[in-house]
Amino acid sequence: MPTASAHKRFALRSPARRALLRFGLTGTAALGATAALGAIPASATPTPTAARHRPSTPAEALRELAAGNERWRTFRERHPDESPAVRQALTSAQHPFAVILGCIDSRVPPELIFDQGLGDLFVVRSAGEVLDEAVLGSLAYGPLELGTPLIVVLGHQSCGAVKAAVEADETGERLPAHIQYLAEQIAPNIDHTKEGTARIDSTINANVRAVHARLAAEPDFAARISTGELAIVGARYDLDTQRVRRVV
Repeated sequence: MPTASAHKRFALRSPARRALLRFGLTGTAALGATAALGAIPASATPTPTAARHRPSTPAEALRELAAGNERWRTFRERHPDESPAVRQALTSAQHPFAVILGCIDSRVPPELIFDQGLGDLFVVRSAGEVLDEAVLGSLAYGPLELGTPLIVVLGHQSCGAVKAAVEADETGERLPAHIQYLAEQIAPNIDHTKEGTARIDSTINANVRAVHARLAAEPDFAARISTGELAIVGARYDLDTQRVRRVV
């Protein structure tokens, strides 16, 4: 099993190289609002040549994600922590500063939209952020074994899993194979006060809140939240604006 250890981090890539690596990806994402996330302007972030501070508290981790998200949306990605020195350091230790529970959607890769690199994030992905024992165990590893201070439940606009769950609920049709299981897990969070696409959109947020609530109620997580060692937040990535905003 991996062990915890701090390591030096280096930001790299020239503007031309960054442009090549983006392959035309676009963005505008400022993670969250107000004091909880404290989005930092790109001009206030460390210079690309400086070793980055490893976030060790929930507030620091949120600020780092906010700063990375700001870089993403302003086309200032640094693609950090990919250098030979970092790769070598990671052969013996890792200490990611956040756990991201996201959807499997190919348009929402956490390492890109938060502009993070090797060793920075634990990423767990399941369609619609659906929880099961494997997902819960994977999420627990960071906080319980390595002291990772932050979990982010990350939903997103135009979530296919949520859309499928809403449509199945409306038509009564069963979905193929194991996809039905996903729909059944999401179904209790469907917002029946809305209609059409508004129902799907609202359910995306409701689903994030429900997953957040379940995680926050987990005894081991709750104990760490009460001492300030851990924070769990819910957020949403909007594809049209490339914005990550706080939901809960």
